Amino acid sequence: MGTVIVANIPQTLYVTIRRDELNELKDQHAELKHEVARLSALLAEAQRKVLGYQAQAQIA
Repeated sequence: MGTVIVANIPQTLYVTIRRDELNELKDQHAELKHEVARLSALLAEAQRKVLGYQAQAQIA
């Protein structure tokens, strides 16, 4: 037979963060969102180029 594990009641964890740490995290979050947008645009452009190339290959 397996080991019996008693389920614990979920507990709330409170964390203290300094204002400067919070601002730094917000800045990092904004930078990452910008980077994701930039990479998404690059990916979309690459996909358009591939689709355009495939269409030209089919025409030829």
